[in-house]
Amino acid sequence: MDGWQSRLIWRWDQVRERLGPGNLLSPLLVLLFLLLLAVLALGGYWSREPAMFSVQPAAPDAGRPGLVLVKVLERLAGGLAEKPGGYLDNDLLPPGSLIDDLPAWERGVLHQLRDLSLIMQAPVARDPLLPPLAPELTEVASAFGVAPDAWAMPSVEGELVRGRAALQRHALRLAGPDGKDVAMRDVQLQRWLQVTQERLDDLASRLNAAQATSLASRAVVAPGTEQVPATSWAQVDDVFFEARGSAWALLHLLKAAELDFAGLLAARHADLGLRAAIHELEATQQPLWSPVILNGSGFGIFANHSLVLANYLHRSRAELAEVQALLLASSTAD
Repeated sequence: MDGWQSRLIWRWDQVRERLGPGNLLSPLLVLLFLLLLAVLALGGYWSREPAMFSVQPAAPDAGRPGLVLVKVLERLAGGLAEKPGGYLDNDLLPPGSLIDDLPAWERGVLHQLRDLSLIMQAPVARDPLLPPLAPELTEVASAFGVAPDAWAMPSVEGELVRGRAALQRHALRLAGPDGKDVAMRDVQLQRWLQVTQERLDDLASRLNAAQATSLASRAVVAPGTEQVPATSWAQVDDVFFEARGSAWALLHLLKAAELDFAGLLAARHADLGLRAAIHELEATQQPLWSPVILNGSGFGIFANHSLVLANYLHRSRAELAEVQALLLASSTAD
């Protein structure tokens, strides 16, 4: 037997002796291996996106405009705080700190909660020096304005709970005798549609900026607008899941608005446009079969998930712009 073979067998015998049943190193390695498996399994369970839910049960028997939106907004906030693993974007320890995609998805949902809450608390045709009719809405906007990664004083979880409690109080006020005074106005719906279009524009631009450099360099930029900085390869999946989470939340909110303002939308012939926008957002929630977000280019063999999602957002944005135009034209004529 050669000398190197003898040395190899001798070293292997030493390793087996150190990892023997009577040695402490062996059970520690087994324990660490099992702990790693548990962390990976728990992280995989926490990484699942919440399922869609029906907004119909939230519809009251005889509600006021905005009541369904308030109840769906409350449910979305509760879903962020109470889903498996809770809110993950501010986690400092594993497995939450090791999860990459779902925290970006959570930021997209939180942005939609913030956009709508700011519109709802803004006064309409009223002296801003007067006290607000619904001070709880100011509390909601403050709670949902928390930084997405805040973990203490305040924490996102605590602010979501605070915002939900304020929404519950506002729902009671809406259903009460003075509900007409604090109901959501048509002009607030128009403002929210405008803010939503801007949000979709931003997300679609960032998704488009994730395409291959050879295509991005040929992108047409409208006069007077700035070129969106290219999304780095390390951020492609974060932008994708942020847009997917934003579309998930917006889909529920638009369905709620469809119930809240059914009469107005039908009278202005805008109901079909809103339904078309909802249909495009539903397509963004199709199951993602690829284990990674692909960033193919041109007619290559790999898909480009960012461009597919951006296409759905663009089309939904166009439908919402049409809805807003119909509402604005009718209100001007009135």
